[in-house]
Amino acid sequence: MTDIVVLGSTNMDLAAYVEKPPQRGETVTGREFRTIPGGKGASQAISPTLGFARAGGPPPAHAGATVSMIGAVGNDAFGARLRCTLELPHSRLRSSGGTPIGVTTDHLRTVESPSGTAHIVVDDEGGNAIVVVPGANGTVDHLVPGDEVLISSADTLLLQLEVPLAAVVAGARAARAHGVRTILTPAPAQPLPPELLAATDLLVPNEHEATALTGRTEPREAATALLDSVPEVVVTLGSAGSLYAARGAEPLTVPAPHVAAVDSTGAGDTFVGALAVALGEERPVREALDWAAAAAALSVQRPGASASMPYRSEIDKQYAS
Repeated sequence: MTDIVVLGSTNMDLAAYVEKPPQRGETVTGREFRTIPGGKGASQAISPTLGFARAGGPPPAHAGATVSMIGAVGNDAFGARLRCTLELPHSRLRSSGGTPIGVTTDHLRTVESPSGTAHIVVDDEGGNAIVVVPGANGTVDHLVPGDEVLISSADTLLLQLEVPLAAVVAGARAARAHGVRTILTPAPAQPLPPELLAATDLLVPNEHEATALTGRTEPREAATALLDSVPEVVVTLGSAGSLYAARGAEPLTVPAPHVAAVDSTGAGDTFVGALAVALGEERPVREALDWAAAAAALSVQRPGASASMPYRSEIDKQYAS
């Protein structure tokens, strides 16, 4: 059983679906509007729980993940829905005969401010543009009593950059002090302090973020440059798959399954959550990356972030195909 702690954001995604996104000063007519629980932190927390729900009963004793969330929601309707979504991730688990596995939210604070929101425009090619308003996430600027104890009990800590950097650094330092693997998604892209990189075991940027961090536009060059700061890097390449690099090893490119994308929102977080699961099962790196790619490929074929995430039987089927 793998224990994962996620320190990060919870947002309500306000998604508008359009044929083409508007240009500056332009108004377009949307086809559909949805409110979907999301946020990079919450999405990375939900992904492993879905990945370990099997149709027909609970996962075997040697496989599975318990996931706990450190973050904040507002004292509003969005906050209540976000908390509920984490605790009961996906109705499809029940309707498909699987065992619902929720995220533990004992360390998810409720604060007197609006919950975080993400304002998303999704076009007919599945691409998106996003504006994040942090709200309650902005109050997560430090660890509170009990957070470090929770981190110390985990096998893996997942981090992103949608909460204040001070909390991200504190979480990474706590993980390093207790021998916990730290996986950092450097999004939204921003300069990373040396102390955060020094406490990161695996960095997972996309192409844009890798370029922003290194100034290198070629993914392999960017990954190689990042190895000066962290021991392992996975650069996600969208429909082209991912590039893995580690110190002392040849880079490895892993293709993604060819699928028709509907909405790429949350695909990267699905990939990271599934990758954490696979690495926690001690799968070889190539197999772990293939399994994570299968999860992400399934997610882009459905709208939304948390609502699009597959559960384990689906991932296994996609992986085997």
